[in-house]
Amino acid sequence: MLAAGIRADLPEKGRLALFSGHSLRTGLASGAEVDERYIQKQLGHASAEMTRRYQRRRDRFRVNLTKAAGL
Repeated sequence: MLAAGIRADLPEKGRLALFSGHSLRTGLASGAEVDERYIQKQLGHASAEMTRRYQRRRDRFRVNLTKAAGL
């Protein structure tokens, strides 16, 4: 992350506080638009269930529940 220059506007300590290996793996697992088995293999997970734990839902805020409820 540091070598890639991610958030170069922040000091090194600030970047280290914001990003970890886990957050980068989660971002990869969530953002990759490929078959889940390829993500599983890349991340070295023994089970698809573990890979799914790393994937954040992309459609989380597509439906505004407040608006849908008429509020």
